[in-house]
Amino acid sequence: MPRVESVALRRGVTLTLTLRRRMVGEENTFTFLNLTRRFDPTHFDWPATEMSKLWRYNLHYFDYLHDGGRSWASSVFLLNDWLKNNPQGTPDAWEPFPASLRLVNWIKFFLSPEASGKVEERWLRSLYQQALWLEKNIEYHLLANHFFKNGKALIFAGIYFVGDDAERWLKKGLAIIAKELDEQILADGGHFERSPMYHAMILEDCLDLFNIMDGQNIDKLQLLRQRLREKAEGMLGFLAGMTHPDGDIALFNDAALGIEAKLEWLAAYFERLTGEKALSFTGNYGSFAETGYYVMAPRLGDRLIVDCGPVGPDYQPGHAHCDSLSFELSLKGRRVIVDSGCCQYVDGDIRRYNRGNAGHNTVTVDGENQSEVWGAHRCARRARPLNGRLDKMKSGTLVFKGAHDGYQRLKGQPVHHRTITWSGETYLIDDRVEGAGRHNLESRLHIHPDLSVEVVDSNASIRAGSDLFATITPLGGGMLEITDGWYCPEFGLQQPCVVLISRFSKVPLPFSTGWVIKTSK
Repeated sequence: MPRVESVALRRGVTLTLTLRRRMVGEENTFTFLNLTRRFDPTHFDWPATEMSKLWRYNLHYFDYLHDGGRSWASSVFLLNDWLKNNPQGTPDAWEPFPASLRLVNWIKFFLSPEASGKVEERWLRSLYQQALWLEKNIEYHLLANHFFKNGKALIFAGIYFVGDDAERWLKKGLAIIAKELDEQILADGGHFERSPMYHAMILEDCLDLFNIMDGQNIDKLQLLRQRLREKAEGMLGFLAGMTHPDGDIALFNDAALGIEAKLEWLAAYFERLTGEKALSFTGNYGSFAETGYYVMAPRLGDRLIVDCGPVGPDYQPGHAHCDSLSFELSLKGRRVIVDSGCCQYVDGDIRRYNRGNAGHNTVTVDGENQSEVWGAHRCARRARPLNGRLDKMKSGTLVFKGAHDGYQRLKGQPVHHRTITWSGETYLIDDRVEGAGRHNLESRLHIHPDLSVEVVDSNASIRAGSDLFATITPLGGGMLEITDGWYCPEFGLQQPCVVLISRFSKVPLPFSTGWVIKTSK
């Protein structure tokens, strides 16, 4: 690839900029995924080989250029030292995904008021070279959110620069995003990878693209800008449904707190860009049937979210978990029954726990995972949803019904059906496993580690101090057991928690079991 000697910038490119992060600690100390590393500025260790690949990716994203409190001198040092020590082809640094994020972060930084009149020519030449390289290394083999990031970066570079290369980047980026908006953003506003975390990420990408297209009098940009606004509005409505009363997302599939922006920040960003209020989640229930999530919010501070959707797109199920018919429950504004979350992307015991049936609040048949998840990001035969729906009865009772076929590969072809009914102060979880033959069944509920659990006569009382949140009782004649489990709400954070289990050995199918959850006011 030829050396870039000089570049030209498009006039009138602006961004509505806002800080999302605050710097913590020293300028050469970085914390990603709850792991902190201090770097020696005289020998900055960009390879960071002792850290995980995802941690190293974060180092090369350059999100930290936007940290509140970072000095101009620190930003200049980081840019110059990266240029010096990361020539084209350097592992991690020049992989398409981090390159895409870095392109956008550098352009945002160069357009900031702080950088006005101070952007160095060598930074621009490097940025141009990175865009040329990305153009030849689009992640067609992965698609999904990686592909979206590639397209976004090409649009940013195509708008920021001028010339034949920039026009080509813009054309290619626009083609990617125009197609992927309809592919990845479903009719109900959800992202097709079914992870609330990745949903929030792509929503911010849509808002960033809408932002940088402002004031660009190019017809094809303005047409796409209108579509981005419409998609973002629907995505905000979905995210509002998938956000618990504590303000953070549900943890289905690969999702963790503290990575992407919260609903409150994204809604405020939308309102700054459009001048209009974002959609909110209204009423006491909602169905996102295409994505496959169903929400009960019968009282202020209470929210139950159940998953009855595909594990993800068939061609990219890398973020899939065994959470079909699993649910999360908040009461009185606090999480009570939780998903085990996502601790890491490296294969290992905790990764297998988070992805497998053991980490979710659903029924396990014969000790098998409902979807054959393996490795760090692989999924073979997978559970498919059947007939999910949520209705409100004339009495005000809320009723969810759904099923999945993940166990039909087993002898007797079991099918798990789950009905969740809210009425008054009670949630009734009714599980029925259809099929033939005798099977071992197990149902689990993960309790938030901040809450205490006391079991008396197969009744579990869930409390925060002296405040009673719920009493949980198993159905079907099973004995209530307590075991240790894991709650991983953030990357790198692994907290022990109590798991309630109801087991049944060699029971004939069809068989019914479940839980009664009586809440307190």
